[in-house]
Amino acid sequence: MARYTGPTTRINRRFGQAIFAPTKAFERKPHPPGQHGPRLRRKFSDYAVGLNEKQKLRFMYGMTEKQFRLTFEKAKATRGVTGEIFLKMLECRLDSVIYRLGFAKSRAAARQFVGHGHIAVNGIKTDIASFMVKEGQEIEVRERTSSRQLATRCMEESQARTVPEWLTLNADALKATVNRLPSSEETEESINVQLIVEFYSR
Repeated sequence: MARYTGPTTRINRRFGQAIFAPTKAFERKPHPPGQHGPRLRRKFSDYAVGLNEKQKLRFMYGMTEKQFRLTFEKAKATRGVTGEIFLKMLECRLDSVIYRLGFAKSRAAARQFVGHGHIAVNGIKTDIASFMVKEGQEIEVRERTSSRQLATRCMEESQARTVPEWLTLNADALKATVNRLPSSEETEESINVQLIVEFYSR
């Protein structure tokens, strides 16, 4: 399945929350999309509930089904609690880190920012959005006028976003350090990851 590029408001309405940046259309019609308006009496099967949670998380991180499934399989093969490891791996993707630092307004924009070669990790140009950051690594916007202007503008527009404690940001230098890997409390809280683990375990 390819990466989703369709209407974002439709996805927000489908899941009843701002998976993508909320719009006025979503504020006016927060109920699920469809010509018949909100359907009050609708019962979902266990499979549908798990699928819904999986799709919600996949849309949040802007991944294809193949990328998402492969990441889950890596988490499953790692010793520990699969769900927690899976969420940590998603948070440690370079595009997600760039979004958390405020260098981009959305994860989709962060993925594009990385792909266009604006980021260096430990001084080496890194243009792979799925690159997994590690403890102690330094992430910086490259010394190019276009890169720095774009990052600075995005940071000004995303000042309300809080940088997580596992990252240290030097806003003036447009650099950040990975202090440690995120804890389970610092990953996406709106997701019931156990439903996703059960869905893939069927």
